[in-house]
Amino acid sequence: MSEQNASSPQSNQAFYDRIAHAYDFIADANEHKARETGEVALNLQPGERVFEIGYGTGNTLVDIAKAVGESGYVAGLDVSPKMRDVAAGKVAEAQLATPVELVVGDARELPFGDNSFQAAFTSFTLELFEPEDIPKVLGEVKRVLQPGGRLGVVSMAVVPAGEHESGLEKTYKWMHQHFPHIVDCRPIDVDEVLNAAGFEVASSERMEIWTMPVAMVVARA
Repeated sequence: MSEQNASSPQSNQAFYDRIAHAYDFIADANEHKARETGEVALNLQPGERVFEIGYGTGNTLVDIAKAVGESGYVAGLDVSPKMRDVAAGKVAEAQLATPVELVVGDARELPFGDNSFQAAFTSFTLELFEPEDIPKVLGEVKRVLQPGGRLGVVSMAVVPAGEHESGLEKTYKWMHQHFPHIVDCRPIDVDEVLNAAGFEVASSERMEIWTMPVAMVVARA
């Protein structure tokens, strides 16, 4: 991809600001089952400190808060102030007993201290980053997780070796390469990028959304 085609954090923020109030209608209906599967695999426990990267409209953030309960703590980071506003409304509506902090920022520089959390979660977010930025994001996640802490990742995934790519996957890759301002994501090898960042994959599941492979992976720092 040429440098001029690469999407910037500023352009990503502007895009998600524009679609914040319609995002659930646009994407969440198709992504919901994969997110739920990823949440279950992460096996959150009462009292845990958990953070989410790319909380979007806050649906998963609310689920996480309910799982860890009033003795837990939840923080979320998203690039979009408008998404933060929508998520804040959902958190307020849920009347949670759990402390929830919503942050707008850059996942490549997490505003949290070392060893601050027992678990982390991110869904349909890691594949939005440029390949050279994914190790930076995962390095930051590893820094703020306690040793042995768990990371749950739900992501568009590459087709396993020996299987044919679907037409939809080929289209996503082509569109992301030529029109990244329209299609800002592409499939990634989740297990591979986690292993390269020093995580140990504990479980890995797959499902399809409209013939597009999706991985639900849990790894330990």
